[in-house]
Amino acid sequence: MTITADIIKELREMTSCGVMECKKALEHVGGDLQKAKEFLRKRGLELAVKKGSRSTNEGRVEAYIHLGAKIGVMLEANCETDFVAKNEDFCKFTKDVAMHIAAMNPTYIRKEDIPEDVLKEQKDPDAFVKESCLMEQPFVKDPKMTIQDYLNTLVAKIGENMLISRFERFKVGEVK
Repeated sequence: MTITADIIKELREMTSCGVMECKKALEHVGGDLQKAKEFLRKRGLELAVKKGSRSTNEGRVEAYIHLGAKIGVMLEANCETDFVAKNEDFCKFTKDVAMHIAAMNPTYIRKEDIPEDVLKEQKDPDAFVKESCLMEQPFVKDPKMTIQDYLNTLVAKIGENMLISRFERFKVGEVK
């Protein structure tokens, strides 16, 4: 199959990856758009793992107030450089995640954050993890991907390590 500029553009719009990455992925899979998309997703996971050990001393605090001003979220997301902290995609990510937290009310960021005794008390630990851990939850704007998938896609696109370090959700009348 001939790889045209149109198919490269279509893959780029689907994945937000660079033109050369899209072209290489299409060449690698013989021009199949869906296989190229999956190839780029896996490549993004590999890049995220490689970058995962790099320090994240920059970032941003995102505040989100839900319509009606009854629910609010403060979120700290970190990255490697202040340049990325101001990046449009990173800012969109933090806004999306803060809105997601307002809607889904996670308790923990990662599975590793759940105390052993709390996890042992659960009838279905896997379901509990998916319900209570931010990174495991299906993203409210696109339930086909988790928040971790969303983050990995961004890491692959921007090329820096990023993480969510903490959040707090407030609801009027709710006391913790």
